[in-house]
Amino acid sequence: MKTVLITGGAGFIGSNFVPYFVDKYNDYFILNLDALTYAGNLSNLNEVANKENYKFVQGDIRDNKMVNQLFKQYDIHHVLHFAAESHVDNSIKNPSLFAETNVLGTLNLLEVARKHWQSAPFKYKGGFHESKFLHVSTDEVYGTLGKEGYFTENTSYAPNSPYSASKASSDMMVRSYFHTYGLNVVTTNCSNNYGPKQHDEKLIPTLIRNAIKGDILPIYGSGENIRDWLYVEDHCKAIDLVFHHGKLGDTYLIGGKNERTNLEIAHTICEYLDKRIPKPTSYKEQIHFVEDRHGHDFRYAIDAQKLESELRWSAEETFDTGIVKTIEWYIEKYSKKDV
Repeated sequence: MKTVLITGGAGFIGSNFVPYFVDKYNDYFILNLDALTYAGNLSNLNEVANKENYKFVQGDIRDNKMVNQLFKQYDIHHVLHFAAESHVDNSIKNPSLFAETNVLGTLNLLEVARKHWQSAPFKYKGGFHESKFLHVSTDEVYGTLGKEGYFTENTSYAPNSPYSASKASSDMMVRSYFHTYGLNVVTTNCSNNYGPKQHDEKLIPTLIRNAIKGDILPIYGSGENIRDWLYVEDHCKAIDLVFHHGKLGDTYLIGGKNERTNLEIAHTICEYLDKRIPKPTSYKEQIHFVEDRHGHDFRYAIDAQKLESELRWSAEETFDTGIVKTIEWYIEKYSKKDV
């Protein structure tokens, strides 16, 4: 049984991916490494806590000694790298942390994996020829789009925030290890995810929580910024495909083909709650426009044709179906505690 190291498995996307992966592949031993910062939540992994092919370890990807020890102790054959600082607002306040975690943390993982799997550049040790490092990244590395056009795997990098700059840097580190050392790497860049288990600070959970609580629904600027929304389970299935069948050294863009303005997102949530938990006035009355974020990209949109044609992936959830599942999950979550 080969060990797969998943970093950041207690975060939003990771905590959706880990149960999916653990249940699907009994021939892998899943080692989940997470620092459990404010964004990590072990309760999101209760369903796999007692699985025989799963173990959680608390630790920081920047800790070279600890990561080295894990590779030796568990003889790690593959890495699925989700761990990252990911909130743009926080990156504006503390860019150094994003550089340290997203760039240096990724570099540390790459270097430990290289030394464990290879005896020299392009020369693998016995049993590690198929070892693979999958790096999960974001479409924000490409900057912003106008009203037309899409990001593709050939789009030039143009990050506009410390967060996206740190992810772009980590992408380039991963790429360099393929070309310099022959490390088996593959990268995915996804559009905005939504769904269960997302941290409360993100847009959709914030809107749902504040609506139920009766607080304002904060929308940056005029609310016209556009994002392509990807249901998190669709993202997990795409990562699975890329990990097992993606071309080494390549990048695959993952998008949901669900473009919405932030204001449209707010209206959709309000309209659903108006029917689901009605009150005397519409939840839309709580919408409040706030000062725009610095460097706020106007539009992200992904052309996932490469992933669709090469690996036969397609998003199963439309935004209309996915947002209902998402709202219902958060209604249940917030009904269990003081929101």
